[in-house]
Amino acid sequence: MESRIVIIGGGPAGYEAALVAAEHGSQVTVVADEGLGGNSVLWDSVPSKALVVAAEAVGWREVAAAIGVATDPGPEGQIDFARVTRGLLELGASQSADIERRVGAAGVRILHGRGRLVGERRVGVSTSDGELELAVDHVLIATGSRARVLPFFEPDGSRVLTGQQLLRLERLPEHLVVVGSGATGAEFAHAMRRLGSEVTLVSSRTRILPSEDPDAAAVIEGVFEDRGMRIVREARAVACDVTDHGVVIGLTDGRTVEGSHALFTVGQVPVVEGLGLEVVGIELDQHAAIPVDRVGRTSVPWLYAAGDVTGGTMLASIAAMQGRVAMWHALGRPVQPIRTDAIAATIFTEPEVASIGMDERTAERQGLPVTSVRLDFRGNSRAKMLHRPEGFVRITAMLGSGMVVGGVVVAARASDLIHPLAVAVQHRLTVAQLAQTL
Repeated sequence: MESRIVIIGGGPAGYEAALVAAEHGSQVTVVADEGLGGNSVLWDSVPSKALVVAAEAVGWREVAAAIGVATDPGPEGQIDFARVTRGLLELGASQSADIERRVGAAGVRILHGRGRLVGERRVGVSTSDGELELAVDHVLIATGSRARVLPFFEPDGSRVLTGQQLLRLERLPEHLVVVGSGATGAEFAHAMRRLGSEVTLVSSRTRILPSEDPDAAAVIEGVFEDRGMRIVREARAVACDVTDHGVVIGLTDGRTVEGSHALFTVGQVPVVEGLGLEVVGIELDQHAAIPVDRVGRTSVPWLYAAGDVTGGTMLASIAAMQGRVAMWHALGRPVQPIRTDAIAATIFTEPEVASIGMDERTAERQGLPVTSVRLDFRGNSRAKMLHRPEGFVRITAMLGSGMVVGGVVVAARASDLIHPLAVAVQHRLTVAQLAQTL
């Protein structure tokens, strides 16, 4: 008998899980209140990375001028920001439509509406056509996350912005104050500075990208400041006031930062409201996320969760794999739990920062004997051709065996260059095996 699967949420975790379940002969229904791909495809990962590509185009013009291919890289004022933002949102919508066609072609039923748990193995769905109730064998919750909003600021889509709202602006901000210097803040700060905005980046720590390799963060800081970005360090925002001409951000030490617009990138929170979790006895963890084990099981045997709604590292690639793993397990298929020490991640600044596995600090905390080697790109001919000499490669390996346990790449297209190191970490290859691969 085929399993009846209902997936609440159509982001990367949800639609990838649906494809797995359909492939294995299940009767699958996806309930989503927006286009498939969810926030990641429509408003976040896809459009924001498209914005980065637009910013890179400015860099391409500069390189062209430097090597004599073009004599005028063009003034920043020629950038049509309305066209840029319109194009990247259209890209997100197009990608969402492609995903919906693919999922539908796999035989998955798609309901546009809101789903909730209403009882033991029962899901209620609210659509524009009314209410219905579905009997299920398994449910996967994959409702994702939304931007964190702190008590002292209220996003208005005009002056005080979340990332999603910034992508809807039609005019380039004259002076953007970015509050939050993690991956999202750094990416937006980089893109907007390259497109022509004056940018002030407010970091609560002594350096930006506090979760990344310190040397990598130092490279990005240097590049940012060379391009005219102002970085305000050890400054935690506690107030945000809108004036007739812009915004004023108050800091804990009494200082203020002024700009035409403010972008807050202070994290994401799981979307758990209205899911009926209390009906089946699910309690949230201290981060207001749904607790799961390494294969996505909750404390209710027939209920799984995957993606941002479970907390942890909120990346589309991780969500997609969590969704697949949850479905494989629910359907009784062989499954390997996700190794959290083998997840590659990239920050799409220019240069990019890509990392995998552990660094020396993490290894030392775990009592592991490791060593690392760093090779800078300033002596690399390809980097010189690209006029991008900033950055380096670092490999961390176990002493004795030489097994690769981590790596960092800071370079143009680091997101591509990290892949060999990701394979090495996942499959426990040695440095010698990497070096002998031509």
